[in-house]
Amino acid sequence: MKLRMGLQARFLALMGVAMLVVIALVALLLNRQEQMRREVEGVSRQAMRTMVGQSLRRQGEAAVTQLAAGLTNPLYYSDLDAVGALARSTLAAPDVRYVIVYDEGGKVVHDGSEDIAHYGRHMDDAMAKEVIASTALHTQFDDRVMDVSMPILIGQQRVGGVRIGYDMQAMRRLQDQSVDRLRSRLDTLGQRHVIWIGLLGVGLLVFGALSLWLIQRLLVRPIRRLAESAQEIEAGHFDTTTPADGRNDEVGDLMRAFDRMSRSLARHDREIRRMAYTDALTGLANRLAFRESLDERLAQSDSRQLALLFADIDDFKRVNDTLGHDAGDDVLLECAHRIESAVARVGGEDALLARFGGDEFVILVQGKDDPQDDVRTLATKLAETLVVDLGAPVEVQGRQVFLGTSIGITLFPEDAASGTTLMKNGDIAMYQAKVAGKNCFRFYSRAMNQAVERRVHLEQELRGAWDRGELSLVYQPVFRLVDGAMIGAEALLRWRHPELGFVAPSVFIDVAEQSGLIEVLGPQVLHAACSDAVAWQKVRKDAEPLFVAVNVSPRQLRNGDLPNVVSACLRDTGLSADLLHLELTETAVIGDELHASALLSELRGMGVRVWLDDFGTGFSGLSHLRRVPVDGVKIDRSFVADVLRDPDDLALTTAIIAMAHSLGILVVAEGVEKEGQYAILRERGCDFAQGYWLGHPVTVDEFLQLRA
Repeated sequence: MKLRMGLQARFLALMGVAMLVVIALVALLLNRQEQMRREVEGVSRQAMRTMVGQSLRRQGEAAVTQLAAGLTNPLYYSDLDAVGALARSTLAAPDVRYVIVYDEGGKVVHDGSEDIAHYGRHMDDAMAKEVIASTALHTQFDDRVMDVSMPILIGQQRVGGVRIGYDMQAMRRLQDQSVDRLRSRLDTLGQRHVIWIGLLGVGLLVFGALSLWLIQRLLVRPIRRLAESAQEIEAGHFDTTTPADGRNDEVGDLMRAFDRMSRSLARHDREIRRMAYTDALTGLANRLAFRESLDERLAQSDSRQLALLFADIDDFKRVNDTLGHDAGDDVLLECAHRIESAVARVGGEDALLARFGGDEFVILVQGKDDPQDDVRTLATKLAETLVVDLGAPVEVQGRQVFLGTSIGITLFPEDAASGTTLMKNGDIAMYQAKVAGKNCFRFYSRAMNQAVERRVHLEQELRGAWDRGELSLVYQPVFRLVDGAMIGAEALLRWRHPELGFVAPSVFIDVAEQSGLIEVLGPQVLHAACSDAVAWQKVRKDAEPLFVAVNVSPRQLRNGDLPNVVSACLRDTGLSADLLHLELTETAVIGDELHASALLSELRGMGVRVWLDDFGTGFSGLSHLRRVPVDGVKIDRSFVADVLRDPDDLALTTAIIAMAHSLGILVVAEGVEKEGQYAILRERGCDFAQGYWLGHPVTVDEFLQLRA
């Protein structure tokens, strides 16, 4: 746990550190003072010793000189009484330890005593040798005595000498007394300094306490109040007030600014909450608001059934891609208005509506108390209404846009017990509605989970299948009906999985389209087909060139980069542009005529042929064919299959052939599996045909051997 340290504690810590520093400085000062005292004492002692020594030396030298002069005659005449009188008078002087009068040989003549105990003895002390040898005034020192000697001369003749010894202990006692007086004075001065330092420390403590009180009153308390207000604001209580107590200093300004900020936050919080729970474009509830309401409704359901409808606008992306996002917003607003109107009419007063973002809308309806009016019936009725209302054309920028909606429905508590699972199930059911052909609704079933899991697994396995060599191309020949000659082939993608075995194209192509993998597989298939077509031409040098037809998915068409992909493929493989036929479903083209027409015109300008596949199943009117620049159409196999026994299919097929020829467009019939079908199509003027009766899809090697 991290220790929290406030301003007051920090100031106390700072004061403590300051006091420690002061104490350390005082201790250092006192130590330095003691050192200085000892140094002064030592210097003084040395100075005194030098001064006293010099004074004593001068005194001794004067005394010995005077005594030597007085002893000259008595010593010469051996007048011991006179010598003794002079010696005793000198010995009586202060600090004199001994007086020795000696002859020229160094023997004691007199020592100032009454009995002259050392008379006639040769001087043998440590200083005697230098005394006897000296010819002039001579001074010596040791720890106890200062010895001053002087020879006694008569003329140039030495008759003896005299020594006076001064006691050094007396000098040291005098010195010690002086040093003691000096030490006493220094101790008195030191005590005064300690008192002043103590007073300074007490003053510092008083100043710290006063500063602490002022900081507590003027700074810590207001900051603590600000912190308490901040905690209230953090807890969501934005209406907290922070009074400044009439202060006119910077802290008062800060507290007033904080108070203004809290009021501003309260105002912005209300606005942010409104924005956070409302979709900006439509004004409906958003995902967050819906989820909170859903959880609350589930908690309060009291065994009443709920139904969640997950609605997704079909093919909305092409509106943004072709007309722009402003037009897309207009379309979304119109769709939201229609959904809101339908929910108000059918969903009941307890219904919840929200936009989850993009083109996704979610509706929650609640069952009535009447058992005859269950929630499934209510959800079905609402879904049917939405499909009809959203299927009507939307007028935008002077154009009619046809969209529709796919709706997934899931029930509570039948399908799920939590809001998360309920929304997931609704999304799964909506996806199944799109797989079923869009513009419809589907109820969730547990089997859908398994289908989704299988589809996810299939998508994962499909990624990298081309690189692993699991995907390959087969070619179904296309024949000209007039002379029965093979003029080309359609490239068909096959997937043989090592564990799943042969996967139907209708299954994995849809997975690739929905997952976006088709944008990776499409260029790979196109490049491989063009390379194989180049190989055909090399084998059939003298024969009529064979074209290759490659299917293009609606997603590749919407991407807008298709002309660049085709151009790069032709350039890399060297295939002539007129030998490449691109097949697009008519539903992909009619879904966005303006965008598709521009792309198809660019492709045809390169020399590539464009064919409409599965013709007759998606157009609301054959007149649309006039507005789409194509080279040919392929009659859907559903018409060819019944052309022999269904007069309506025969009439429609004949009309398609006639209309296409009138527009200068060629016609291919696919799914020819009987000789009679081939014959009647040839009779009605169909240009080309393909089917199992004419030839099965084969590998590229088998195709090369087919008509080599």
